[in-house]
This record gives sequence, C-alpha cells and structure tokens, in this order.
Amino acid sequence: MDFEEMYVPATAAGRDGLRAILAGPGEAVVALDFDGTLAPIVADPGAARAHPGVVGVLRGLASVVGAVVVVTGRPAGVAAEFGGFEGVPGLVVLGHYGAERWEGGVVTAPEVHPGVAGVRVALPEVLERVGAPEGTWVEDKGRSVAVHTRRTEAPEEALELLRAPVEELAAEYGLVVEPGRLVLELRPPGVDKGAALTGFLRERGARSVLYAGDDLGDVAAFAAVEKLRGQGLAGLLVCAGAVGDAPVRELADRADLVVGGPEGVVELLGALGEAVRGR
Repeated sequence: MDFEEMYVPATAAGRDGLRAILAGPGEAVVALDFDGTLAPIVADPGAARAHPGVVGVLRGLASVVGAVVVVTGRPAGVAAEFGGFEGVPGLVVLGHYGAERWEGGVVTAPEVHPGVAGVRVALPEVLERVGAPEGTWVEDKGRSVAVHTRRTEAPEEALELLRAPVEELAAEYGLVVEPGRLVLELRPPGVDKGAALTGFLRERGARSVLYAGDDLGDVAAFAAVEKLRGQGLAGLLVCAGAVGDAPVRELADRADLVVGGPEGVVELLGALGEAVRGR
C-alpha cells in the first residue's frame, strides 16, 4: 500500500495540500508542535523528550523538503535540547510562540515583556488567595509563566477555579492567557503560533505546508493555514490525538488527518519522507 492509500485526508483542501507537498517538496514546509505532537505529554514538562523516532524522520524530511520548523510555546533552546534537534540539519525552532528563534544552535529574541516580571512576583499570592489546590504548580518559562493543574486531585476542576483570577492578573500586567492541556499560560499579547507560522512561510516562499499539532495553542496555526489556503497556499492540517479527547476536539474537527499522538506523527512523517524520495 502506497502513501496516498495509507493517508487519505478527510477534506478536499487537505487532499490538495498533500498532493502539492508530494508534487513540489522543495517548496514545502513541514511545521510541527512539540509537546503532544513530537514528544509525549508527561506530568513534569522538564522531563519531556521527543519520541525516539523523531530525529531520524526529521533528518530524512529535511533533506527533501524546503524546510522543517518546530513551533512551540517552550523556550526555543529548551525545545531544541529536549528534541535533539541539533542532529537535524537546517531545522528551525520558533519558541515562545514565535518570540524566540533557534537556528544552527543560536537563539535570537527581543526583550522580555515587562509584565512577565510583575506576574512572576504576584502570581503565588493570587494562587494562595483563591485556594489553589495542592499539586498546583508554576512553571517559569522566562518569557511567560504557566500554571499547571495536572498534579492536583481534580485537574479540570482546579483549572476552572483558577481561570478567572489568572486572567484578571494577566490583564493587570498587560498579558494574555493561553489555555492548554491542564495549564494556563500568561504571556505577551500579539504572539501566537499562527503569526509565527505565517511569517516563516512567507520568509521561505512556501507553496505548501503540513502543520501538525495537538492542543489549543495550535488552533491559531490551524486558522493561519486555513486563511493562507484562501490566498493560494496549499495546506495539510494534522491533529496528533484521538478525536474523542476533549482538549483536542477543536483541532480534530478542523483537521484533514488525525493520527495517534507522537507515534502516529512519526509514522506519518516517515512515510511522507519515503514517498517523496520514491518519486
């Protein structure tokens, strides 16, 4: 069974996107989220590592497509380290939703938004005041601050308890809240995966793109690809997760393909690389 028989996009736009990638791989960009897409979700974000097959398939793809880029909310250097991306020639990481760029082992970035420092100081008091349950913890990402509830006894309920006070605090310091899988991230406004991806595609003069993601932070990237399709770019949208999972339902409903988490992404990218090389 060949690649196009194994992977049949559910939409006409997705089928057009896949055909364009296969017909002109040198003008295609493969863009990927990190956590949940290339790396399994784990309780401690500091313990996350890319699926063992990731570096191999990305190295193979990088040699046949126009560009491979990882678009993540993590610091760019951290994602590069945890992914082992120094082993993939030409790969670019757009970290902090595009505020940082890792390329060739070098990270470039603008100044940190001043509101992040204020939130870093004020957040513990807010969490104590509203009675954040045991297991709630704060991750300092440098350019943003994230509140996790995965380790609490009732993670979903804890997330809802904290949502309003965290949003109020973010607004006080000129930040916005990006929700994710059992996490609320306070970060600067005007920075999202959609803007980061759009800028990169224009920089590379891409004619087609495959974007794969798994979480609410990837909705902006999906929306960007949908918008660019209307401007002539061919796009294939991939959801890395089961359709029934609540955190990814919006992505699954909008995706052209749904695959089973990082393992499914590795299988898809490996098959894509083989299909391109076989033409």
